[in-house]
Amino acid sequence: MNQVLDELRWRGFIAHSTEPEALRARFDEGPVTFYVGFDPTAPSIHMGNLVQLMLARHLQAAGHRPILLVGGSTGLIGDPKQSSERNLNPKDLVQQWVERIRAQVSRFVSFEGANAATVVNNYDWTVGLSTLDFLRNIGKHFSVNRMLDREVVRARLESGISYTEFSYVLLQSLDYLELHRQYGCELQTGGSDQWGNLTAGVELIRRADGDRVHALATPLLTKADGTKFGKTESGTVWLDPQMTSPYAFHQFFLNAEDAKVGEYLRIFTTRSAGEIADLEEQTRTAPHLRAAQRALADDITDLVHSVAEREAAAAAANALFGRGDLASLDGSVLAAVTRELGDHTLAAGADLPGIVDALVAAGVVASRSAAMRAIDEGGAYLNNVKVSDRNARVTADDLLAGEYLVVRRGKRTVGAVKLLR
Repeated sequence: MNQVLDELRWRGFIAHSTEPEALRARFDEGPVTFYVGFDPTAPSIHMGNLVQLMLARHLQAAGHRPILLVGGSTGLIGDPKQSSERNLNPKDLVQQWVERIRAQVSRFVSFEGANAATVVNNYDWTVGLSTLDFLRNIGKHFSVNRMLDREVVRARLESGISYTEFSYVLLQSLDYLELHRQYGCELQTGGSDQWGNLTAGVELIRRADGDRVHALATPLLTKADGTKFGKTESGTVWLDPQMTSPYAFHQFFLNAEDAKVGEYLRIFTTRSAGEIADLEEQTRTAPHLRAAQRALADDITDLVHSVAEREAAAAAANALFGRGDLASLDGSVLAAVTRELGDHTLAAGADLPGIVDALVAAGVVASRSAAMRAIDEGGAYLNNVKVSDRNARVTADDLLAGEYLVVRRGKRTVGAVKLLR
C-alpha cells in the first residue's frame, strides 16, 4: 500500500482532503500529477509558501509529478482578503514578479526523471480567453449562492467586495480544469484558507468533464500564542535574501518556540521520525542547548539559501557574542546584522565618535551616563574588546568593513551601528 498519505499526515501536512479514502485509493494505483499555485502579489514567496513547496518535495520523492503554477493572471486580480480590497498592481510589475517567483519555486523540485516537475503560468491560457467564452464555459457552472457562502466573501459583504475579487474563485478553478485537461492533473494542494477555492476547482471539473479529482489542504502554521507563523516584528519572513537576509532567516528559526519546534521540524525538514523524537526529547531535558532549534535553522537555511550562507550566518551570530572573529565577516553580512539589530546609524564628521556615543547610538544603553557606568564597571565592549576608558574614541582600525561597529553591554546585550561619514 502506498504510504505517502500516512507520511504526510504524520508530518502535519493534512488539514482537509476531499474524499479521503478515494484519494488514498488513487495514490495506491500509481503516480499522481498534482499542482500548487503561487500568486505574484509580491516580489518573493514567503514562509507560508514554503509549506506547499515542502509538500511538493515529499510527494515528488514518493514518485508523484508536481506542477508549480505561477499566477500571471490570478496575480493581476488577487485572492480576496478578509479585511479589505487588494490594490491592483501594474501588469509589467506583476510580470517581473512572475519571473522572480518562477526562479524561486523551481529550486525546490526536480526537473529530471519520470516524474519531472513542470512550471506553468496561468496567463498563457487566460490572455486569449474572451469574456463571453469565460462566462459561457466557466461561469455557468458556478452558483452565486455558493459563492456568497464562502467565508471570505461573507466577511466582506458589509464593507464591500468588488466583482473582480468576487470572481477570483472562477479563475483558480479554471486553472485546475486546464491542468487536468492538459496534463491529467488530479490533485490540487494549498493552505486551509484556500479550501473554498480548492473544492470549487474539484466541482468545476466534475461538472465540466465528469471526472473525479481531489484537493488537499495544509494547516495554517501558528506560533504557540495562536498568531500567524512566519511574521516578525519587522514583517514577513521572505525567501528572497535581499528581502530577508540569510542571517535574519537563520535567526528566525533559532528563536523558534520550544512548544512548536517539533512541528516545524516535521514540516520544514526531511529528518526521520527517530531524529525528530530525539531532538524533541533534548528540548524537554536540556532546553537551554536549543538543539532542535539549531537543527531546524541549519536544515531550512541550507535548503532555502545554501550551506555557505548558513555557515556565514552562524559565524556572524557566534562573532557577535565573542565566539568568533568579527573582522572576518564581509560587508553584506555586517549590513544584515545591523538591520537585524535595529538599523542604527551614527553620524561622524572629520573626527570619529567616542565609544560612549557608539554605545548609545546602538541602543545597548539608555544614556551617556549609563554608557560611562558600563565602561567603569568593565561591562562594555567594542568589537568584542573590553573598553576600559570612558573617553576612548573609535579609530579607523575599529571600523568593520570600513563602516560598521559592534558594541556589547555585558554578555548578551548586543548592538551595531553604521557610521555615516
